[in-house]
Amino acid sequence: MNKIARATALVAVALTLFSAAGCNKLRARDHLNKGVQSYKNAKYEEAIAHFQRAVSLDPGLLNARLYLATAFAQQYIPGADTEDNNRMAQQAIDQYKEVLERDHKNINSVKGIAYLYLQMKKFDEAKQFYRKATELDPNDPEPYYSVAVIDWTQSYQPRMEERAKLGLKPEEPLKDKKVCASLKQRNSPYIQDGIDDLNKALQLRPDYDDAMAYMNLLYREKADLECDNPAARAADLKTADEWVDKTMATKKARAEKQPGAQGITMQPNQ
Repeated sequence: MNKIARATALVAVALTLFSAAGCNKLRARDHLNKGVQSYKNAKYEEAIAHFQRAVSLDPGLLNARLYLATAFAQQYIPGADTEDNNRMAQQAIDQYKEVLERDHKNINSVKGIAYLYLQMKKFDEAKQFYRKATELDPNDPEPYYSVAVIDWTQSYQPRMEERAKLGLKPEEPLKDKKVCASLKQRNSPYIQDGIDDLNKALQLRPDYDDAMAYMNLLYREKADLECDNPAARAADLKTADEWVDKTMATKKARAEKQPGAQGITMQPNQ
């Protein structure tokens, strides 16, 4: 009899737990829906509270975590290097990573992390996640472009710092061979990596004018490091100018395809 009583009690407990779990899932979805509505109304703090509640009620509700990460990211202000602002970005990154723990191929989380690291100027981390995005979706040109932007930034900033130290005008080439050799050794891998990634992006999207614009910038980086080779410098600058022309032509062609680009067309009288 005792065995029957114990079994009955265990079944009752199991049913209670099952019922509570089901109830929590329903409540979690209710908070998710309320959070989405708050998010759409730009009430981000209110949305965050709902998404946090949804996650606490149902830790496996990935959409709630994604929305929570996105809401944190929306509160982050790029360029504002304050403790509170950086904490907001880190909270977004943490939630994206929680999603990736459960869904390793969630590309929205990968891109979200990459973007936030880029805005925080954590370039190596950003590049790592953009690379992961190219692995998950090799036909998306944008992560290749983003890596190239980082490569250009990592080349441009130290080069400009050295030029400033030497007191060079923008049009003046680098003449200090020691400085040039050091920069060339440091920056050449970034430049070539960026050019390769932009070529890949342009293969996937031939009219990608932003990629063309950065191709111009990277060839100018390359040209400035051809200190002992005037012919190579001239060739790189020529290539850069050609990319400027391609960029402008692509922008013009796109503008002409926009509705109304040809002006007002008068309808004939009926």
